[in-house]
Amino acid sequence: MSQQIPENFAQSFGNNFYELGQQVSSRLTPTVDVISGIVGQSKSVERAGKTEAYDITTRHATTKHVDTPHSRRWIDLQDKGWADLVDELDEQKLVADPKSKYLKFGVQALNRAKDAIVYAASRGTARTGTGTQPLPAAQKIAEGGTGLTLAKLLTAKELLDAAEIGNDTDEAMMEATGQGKVWDRVCVVTSRQLTNLLGTTEIKNIDYNNVKALSDGKVDEFLGFKFIRIENLAKSGTSRFCMAWCRQAMKLGIGRDIFTSVDVLPTMNYSWQVYSRMSLGAVRAEDEGVVEIACFE
Repeated sequence: MSQQIPENFAQSFGNNFYELGQQVSSRLTPTVDVISGIVGQSKSVERAGKTEAYDITTRHATTKHVDTPHSRRWIDLQDKGWADLVDELDEQKLVADPKSKYLKFGVQALNRAKDAIVYAASRGTARTGTGTQPLPAAQKIAEGGTGLTLAKLLTAKELLDAAEIGNDTDEAMMEATGQGKVWDRVCVVTSRQLTNLLGTTEIKNIDYNNVKALSDGKVDEFLGFKFIRIENLAKSGTSRFCMAWCRQAMKLGIGRDIFTSVDVLPTMNYSWQVYSRMSLGAVRAEDEGVVEIACFE
């Protein structure tokens, strides 16, 4: 047989595209209060503060009026887009049609951008009715040279409890009336912090935790927190900044949710354009309902 025969061996090409690992859906949208249908560049979140009752010491006394404090936070919409081209002539040379995959990739990219907007708003500076408001130092737990520990989670829980954010009585009443929980608490972490927790005695011990974290290889809920894993959380030096919040304390405003389109562009040699966009914004509506947890990494 000729030694040149390998030159004629056929090559088989894939008829589909393998998708590299990436976050597909928005993981933080279900953890916040969503305000849809925003018209305009911004939308205000109107806030009313706590008041105290006064003593009535005599009959027919003059009524005292309580001055309820009012304030405002703003949701500023951000526009995000994604587009790629498929040359019409390239389609004739490809076994696999990339348009459907590109459309999917665009939606996935926007979903990750949606989570990034929510996360940035949770620890960033909120625009108020009179200026701006950073997350107060009292709502930040220092790194202390440790990862995510039970002590840090207990501190975060204490801060939320002390502010009466998501107390158990309100949850029980909502569930009893069939309305479900409105004060769900979440803790946004990376895989490293979940590893920290899996090495914690209280997480491993079934007497403390009924999630069976070790047998499942994951931490789902603990101390009333639902753990949400997002890998691209902000990091400075050795500090990775995880966040804990109550659903009602974070607002996500949507002017236009994810929109997609596949069109032929005559001015681009009739290439196919795969396009996605959205317009949304987020704001921290209540500082006391959000806690930043710095973790060593």
